[in-house]
Amino acid sequence: MTGLTLALLLQTVVVSAGEKDYASAYKEMEETGRPLVVLIGADWCPACQSLKHGTIANMKSAGEFSEVSFTTINTDQDPTLANKLMKGGSIPQLVVYTQSNKGWRRMQLTGNQSRGSVRDLLRRAVDLRKTATTTKSPTTTK
Repeated sequence: MTGLTLALLLQTVVVSAGEKDYASAYKEMEETGRPLVVLIGADWCPACQSLKHGTIANMKSAGEFSEVSFTTINTDQDPTLANKLMKGGSIPQLVVYTQSNKGWRRMQLTGNQSRGSVRDLLRRAVDLRKTATTTKSPTTTK
């Protein structure tokens, strides 16, 4: 039991240590062209916590988020921004904004997700960015 507690604590530290606030992640996206990945959830939501501290923490520690700008939005702490970014009312939502040949594209996964589905979403976003010819950024906080 102690080992499990320690492992969960270490995953929480890994996720929290590298987290940027939304403004910083958005700025990084504008400066680098990296896709912007936003996890929208809440502290009271078991699926949100599982996605954040399980799937995403493991992927981040394995370097699978190295080509994206990542941030989290807590629906209770920043409901206005969360509502602007969300489509539908279910959480967690993993929202990605990326450049494509046709401008900015929004993609989303809703609910707790496997590592494979998150990896596929990140790969699609990075691939779209690499083939994009446009350089315009979104004009609003999407």
